[in-house]
Amino acid sequence: MPAPSIPPLLAELGRRPFSFYPAILQIEHNQWVYEGSTWSEVTVRHEKTNESIVIPRHYLGEISSVDAPVVMVGLLKELECRDGVALPAERRVIEMPLAANGALPVWKEHRSGVPATVVGIRVEDSRRSPAVRLILAGVALGVAGCVLAINLYRGGVNASRAFYAPAQHADLGLRAGDNAAAVSRLLGGAAADTWQNTAPHRGFRVLSYPSRGVRVVLFGSEPADATFLGVLDRTWRPMEAIRLPDGSSGYPLLGSVRRH
Repeated sequence: MPAPSIPPLLAELGRRPFSFYPAILQIEHNQWVYEGSTWSEVTVRHEKTNESIVIPRHYLGEISSVDAPVVMVGLLKELECRDGVALPAERRVIEMPLAANGALPVWKEHRSGVPATVVGIRVEDSRRSPAVRLILAGVALGVAGCVLAINLYRGGVNASRAFYAPAQHADLGLRAGDNAAAVSRLLGGAAADTWQNTAPHRGFRVLSYPSRGVRVVLFGSEPADATFLGVLDRTWRPMEAIRLPDGSSGYPLLGSVRRH
């Protein structure tokens, strides 16, 4: 007789909604409810569509200790849903179609057993005239001079100038507890101000600043009460996040903000 299944930690949430981090690909509205489990997999139901999917247990990670604005359940791999089962996302390679009457690529010819075309290579005479050697030497000296000049200008020799790649970090002077008014005082009016509901009486307020290449994210029970959570870059990747009241990082919450 098989051993009884041990309920996963996810079962302790009961009917409380939660979100996955990272979100399951190609599924909008990252809101789920626990349905059941076996010894090898867990079944969850999407709150919007009421569709159920199965997730193998070994892909489930930790559950956040903070449920504001929503409980976060970690995933150990980036998953996508295929035929009702969440599996690791596949990176597909798209093969370009051949043109009409086009020749097969070399790798296809080799795989099909057709020998590749033999191309003749002409070996040039290594003897060069003095004039040719002089021209080549002049070109080499010119290239070396250009490289030296660039290094001098950029600080490569005398360190008169220094260039640094920007770090993936944004310190805009915002701190935990800052509201939309504090953000406006520091950065000015936002180009866009949107609200995302994530759970009953909880949501994200996203203030966009395209000229700075950042989006400031606040969260709370309503837009007027939302306070600073962190900063996203142009591609919606987290750049900065506060520490939550329990001492954990705010990055998982920040990563659940939906693009729009």
